[in-house]
Formats: sequence, structure tokens, C-alpha cells
Amino acid sequence: MVHTRSLLLSALAGLSAVNAISTIEVKGSKFFTSDGDQFYVKGIAYQLTPEDPLIDATQCGLDAALMKTIGTNSIRVYHVDPDGDHTDCMKAFEDAGIYLWLDLDTFNSQIEQISPHWNQSQLTAFSKVMDEFQQFDNLAGFFVGNEVLTTSNGSVAAPYVKAAARDIKAYRTSKKYREIPIGYSAADIAQLRPMLQNYLACGGNSSETIDFFSLNAYSWCGDSTYEQSGYNVLEQNSTELHIPIFMSETGCNTVRPRTFSDQSAIYGEMADVWSGSIIYEWIEEANDYGLISYGAKVDPASPSAPPDGYPRSGTPTPISPDFPNLSSVWKTLSPSGVKASAYNPTNSPVACPAFTSGAWEVNPTAALPTLGQEYTSGSSQATGASGSGSSSQTGSGSGSASATASPGAAAESLSKELKGVGAVVGGIVAVLAWL
Repeated sequence: MVHTRSLLLSALAGLSAVNAISTIEVKGSKFFTSDGDQFYVKGIAYQLTPEDPLIDATQCGLDAALMKTIGTNSIRVYHVDPDGDHTDCMKAFEDAGIYLWLDLDTFNSQIEQISPHWNQSQLTAFSKVMDEFQQFDNLAGFFVGNEVLTTSNGSVAAPYVKAAARDIKAYRTSKKYREIPIGYSAADIAQLRPMLQNYLACGGNSSETIDFFSLNAYSWCGDSTYEQSGYNVLEQNSTELHIPIFMSETGCNTVRPRTFSDQSAIYGEMADVWSGSIIYEWIEEANDYGLISYGAKVDPASPSAPPDGYPRSGTPTPISPDFPNLSSVWKTLSPSGVKASAYNPTNSPVACPAFTSGAWEVNPTAALPTLGQEYTSGSSQATGASGSGSSSQTGSGSGSASATASPGAAAESLSKELKGVGAVVGGIVAVLAWL
């Protein structure tokens, strides 16, 4: 294992780019690099430790080198410590050509579905994360929320998500940061399609709307199809969307082995509208979604054991057949896209969804909540709702009427318990084969 570790680190060092990595920007309904190439997300969810996986530079280097071998260009991280030093980890991922999609909320600043509110302390917490990570060119985008709405009657929280986007974009402008895309990661709740995506994106004032929308979807399981999985409906719902959309979590594991056959659809017939996907997840945990492990599970009661028994650092070892299956699929999928210079967006801003009692209880003409405002049942000031906020919060998941828990909450649950590139890449592949 020591030999493997040194080889992976050496390989990563050889991947260092001569020039800084290009930044990601939005034009119409697509992502582009600052060099003008369309960008498709090929990502992996990466949350080794609940509080912050981007502190240990050695670990980041090992993981980035292995990710690079299968064509990964993005990671998603759900929580970070804005007071930490992330320079070396971000450099390790940049050297591997990997971008970061980062959630702005911390464990005590997320927007809630029950009694939603948006206040100065939340904005300050979001701003601290932005201050720390805006300096990195491989920071691709920020999420203002992850699965805030998790039930069909949670729509009254949507204006607070949109208010957060408005205020963090205003902060970005006031600090003269580059226009880092600001978006939202949604649970796939059938009853909220496509109202939530359209509401967050609607309006003629782009300073008050999200820059991209993403979905955590687990409806394609095993040998499903474009139609059986409902992916055809997801595409139909987003064809007129004027901002980019991609899957911020995917990779159903209820049918084994995972073949990741949905990727062929996402980067194939859906590629004109959708901008890629993020596979859940890198590390093996109790939810059994891991692509790699850092060793066998140990007794959590043993000395120095991780709380759940799953090692969270060390040499990443691919889990078969998931890791090689994903590698094989991704290697066949390289949509060419369009050059920014040749792309002229034609979609107009989508219309705001109408208020529908019992389904989408947001007044499309109401002003967004002001900073410090809290939702009051029966109030029509912010949402036009009759006060039917959800009485109990469940997990999210595939777009069925009875949504199942999204595995993306796994790291969060643990935290709450705790409170010549070609030649080099060829060398890495050889190391992987040896593993």
C-alpha cells in the first residue's frame, strides 16, 4: 500500500498544468469554460469527513489522482470549514483537472423547510464560505441549498431559497468576485416538477434568480430505460429552461451491480439540454454507495476507530465492480457540445408557476422575503400560501409520490452524531490495474 500511495502521488505531481485551469461560466442554458468550450459535469460526491474533506492535502492528492484515471472533472462537497486552509487540496484537484461544486450552508445555517427563514447570520455564514473559495479558479459553482424542499407540500420554503440566491449574488457583486454560478440542488419530488425549477429561475431580473438548477435523482436503477426511469419526463420538463441543469446526485444502488447505464442517456440523447451528472459517492459507508474504500470496516468501539467503523483516509482502493463499471461507461461518453462563440441562446426566461392550492403554494407575483423575514403560517406576504407548511420532514429521493431518503444525507447524519500528461495518465492506469 505504501508503494501504491507513492505512485499515485507521483502521478498527480506530473499532472500539474502549465497554465491555470480555466474557470466555469454560464451562457444561456449551458456551462462553458473561459476558453469557450462547453463543459459537461462528470462528477463524484466527495465528503470523506462530515465537517471538511478539503483540508488534508495528501489525501486530496491521492484521491484526485485516482479520480483522474476515470475521467472525473468535478467533485461535489456538501460541507466545509470556511476558517480552514484549503489551498493545497484545491491545488491537488486543479492539477488533476477537477472542479469543485460546493454547498454554501453549514450544519447550523441551512434553510429549513419547516418554519423557513432567511436571516443575517445565515447570509454571513454563506458569505464566509464564498470568501474562502472564490479565490480558486477550479471552484465551478455554489449551491445555496440541498434538498430544502423534501415533501410535496414544502413549496412555502422556495421563496427563502430564492432570497438566499438573491442576497449571495448581491454579495458576490459587492465584493467584485468573478461571476461564480449560484444554483440549487433539489430532491426529485414528482409533485414539485417542474414548478420548483421554474420558480427559482423565473423572472426578468437575473440578480434575483439562480444561475443553474440541479437534481438529486435515483430513478434509473439497473437495466432501466430512458422511459421507464422517467428521464424522458425530466428532459421534457427542462427543454425550455433558460439556465443550465444537471444531476447533482445519481447512481441508484437498489439493483446490483451498479452499471451506471443512465450515464449513456445523460451524455447522449439528453446532452443538448442536460449538462452532466455527479455520481453518489466516493467513499464506502453504511449506505453502500462507495466507489472506493480506505480499508475494511472496523469495530466502531475499538480504539481510534471512526464513529461508523468505515476508514476515512488512506490509499483509495477501487470497489469492484462499481468503480470499473463507471470507468468503462465514462470512457465511451464525450459529448462535444458547442463552442461559446457559436452558441446563441434562444430560450426566454421561463414563466413563474401559478399558485395552486395543495400543490404549489407560492404567489408568483409576491416579493421575495426580505433579509430577516420568517414564514408565518397563513401569511400571504412572501408566498401567498395559505399556511400549509409540512408538518413532518422526510427524506427525498426518486420522483415517486412517496419519496425515499436521499443517500446524500449520509455524511450529514454522521456529523450530527459527532457534531506529458498522456504518459503520466497511462502510468496511473497501470497503477490502477495493479491495484
